[in-house]
Amino acid sequence: MTAGNGIAGVERFESPGKGRGLRVTRAFKLGELLFSCQAYSYVLSVKERGCYCECCLTRKEHLARCGKCKKAFYCNVKCQKSDWAMHKLECSAITAFGENWCPSEMSRLVARILAKKKTQKERCDSEKILLIGEMQSHVEDVDNEKREMNEADVAGLHRYFSKHLDLPDHKDLLTLFSQVACNGFTIEDDELSHMGTAVYPDVALINHSCLPSVIVTYNGTSAEIRAVKDMKPGDEVLISYIDLLYPTDDRNNRLRESYYFTCDCKDCKSKSKDKVKIKVRKQSDPIEPDVINNMVRYARKTIREFRAFKNIKTPPSELLEMCEQSLEEMGAVFDDCNVYMLHMMYQAMGVCLYMQDADGAIRYGEKILKPYCQLYPPYSLNVSSMYLKLGRLYMALERYSKGVSALKKAMAIMEVAHGKDHFYLKELRKEIAQK
Repeated sequence: MTAGNGIAGVERFESPGKGRGLRVTRAFKLGELLFSCQAYSYVLSVKERGCYCECCLTRKEHLARCGKCKKAFYCNVKCQKSDWAMHKLECSAITAFGENWCPSEMSRLVARILAKKKTQKERCDSEKILLIGEMQSHVEDVDNEKREMNEADVAGLHRYFSKHLDLPDHKDLLTLFSQVACNGFTIEDDELSHMGTAVYPDVALINHSCLPSVIVTYNGTSAEIRAVKDMKPGDEVLISYIDLLYPTDDRNNRLRESYYFTCDCKDCKSKSKDKVKIKVRKQSDPIEPDVINNMVRYARKTIREFRAFKNIKTPPSELLEMCEQSLEEMGAVFDDCNVYMLHMMYQAMGVCLYMQDADGAIRYGEKILKPYCQLYPPYSLNVSSMYLKLGRLYMALERYSKGVSALKKAMAIMEVAHGKDHFYLKELRKEIAQK
């Protein structure tokens, strides 16, 4: 395979203590696009079918349905034809298996990668600096639980896709699943709802920091990398792999579990923000350290349990009760802006939105917003998405001045993170102009 052409303004290098990485070769201003990368392969989440075009991931109404499987939707005939090489991997199987067609999103994405590898003889546009086969796999570091998940995904691949694919041997498949797990990107919409999953080899070269210099956003099937601060030649391109809300130990546990390393950025070394993040209630007698540590353990356990109950489709009313009970328990020790309180408030807001309880969602959202602005880095999508959700809720309840104010604050962040010409910004300006 021929050598890559590289990307103007950035170069691959050996990052001290991190291995390979990317750095800039010229200055970039805040909000400036470093580069855009087409997906090597991508897949739309099953639950989003009917809302987005399977080919270009455009969000629109009145999409045309695939005549055979009746499950895939497209903008037009052109998009449908363009996607056929990938959709044919699923189309007949969806019809044959009916309600029993249920491969994981990971299996669906790996099937598409294998199909592309078979037809792709030269480097593609998403491999200008890194070939897909060169992505880290960490297959030797995978624990038993992840290995079982990978084995289940491999079984799903054989069950649902073997008719259209010549599958590699078992060992190679496990390596590929591990590569995708470590390097795949969740494609999210403007409110950070999950749309699908994709692989961008060149973007996979970017290392992690809890003090990122760039942000990744999505424009159709492309990933766009923009500076979230001014950068000078030689600066490393750094993104955050994880949610930065949480204290140092939680962040590094997540990095170890998912990416097999710990972060040694300035924030992680100093732990300077941890005290604010685990803020306790002011009381006449200071709360004992043991009481705080026990409540942190309770909070982490509750977060794990809530996630498990959510995954087994627990009724929303029960999920909301779990949130309320845990908030009452934690609230005896923790301040309202403690990150574990914020986590459960965010979950409660999500349940309220699902139950179409706008007032309940606003009540939680208003408690979350100010601490989010203080605890997240500048130009965080977690903050812009909260302004968007609240703004749209206010507008729906005809509280227009509050709605417009929140949407404008979202827009100020998104103009840096997404670029002023992004589809989401154009739609947002229309929303604001209506009132």
